[in-house]
Amino acid sequence: MKRVVIPTALLAGAGLLIGGCGPADTAAHDMSSATSISASMPAMAAGSQAPATSPAADHNEQDVMFAEMMIPHHRQAVEMAKPAEDRAGSSQVRELAAKIEAAQTPEIQTMSGWLTGWGLKAPGEGAMPMDHGMPGMMSASDMKKLERLSGAAFDKAFLTMMIRHHEGAIAMAKEEQANGAYEPARRMAASIVSSQSAEIRTMKELLK
Repeated sequence: MKRVVIPTALLAGAGLLIGGCGPADTAAHDMSSATSISASMPAMAAGSQAPATSPAADHNEQDVMFAEMMIPHHRQAVEMAKPAEDRAGSSQVRELAAKIEAAQTPEIQTMSGWLTGWGLKAPGEGAMPMDHGMPGMMSASDMKKLERLSGAAFDKAFLTMMIRHHEGAIAMAKEEQANGAYEPARRMAASIVSSQSAEIRTMKELLK
């Protein structure tokens, strides 16, 4: 057999060609690919942030006012309803008063939680005077009058006052529905309009 001798110059040239595909060129190729991929992705503006998802990001001043006003409004309704258990002359009035208390007490807690979540302080007990002009609120003299009554006289005064009280709550709830931004508050407002409108119809029937 004949041995083939490859000239040294050719071997050196081949080495150079092989060396040209070494780590440095591979890294350059990888960087080029990464640049190409990055260019194909949507650019994000410098300093951009993800949308806020906290409750503070999706409420407005109307929502705050709704909670701050409806809390003391509900508290007064509960205060009016509690004595009915002992003083009401009609079982229907007692049942209605208990229903009002059971519905509005947890709503007070829910609205207080909203305000706390928004970095605000919920109104405390007795934080708002009764003569501040809030729709449907009873005056101090109205409440004292109710405290002195019992039997049929209590029933009539309670129903008359609570109808007016509910009408005020409905007006406030409709304002929230029209101008509020916080969806849970808008849902509660819709529930107030629906449930308290039905209770007004019941109370008017009881007054007859």
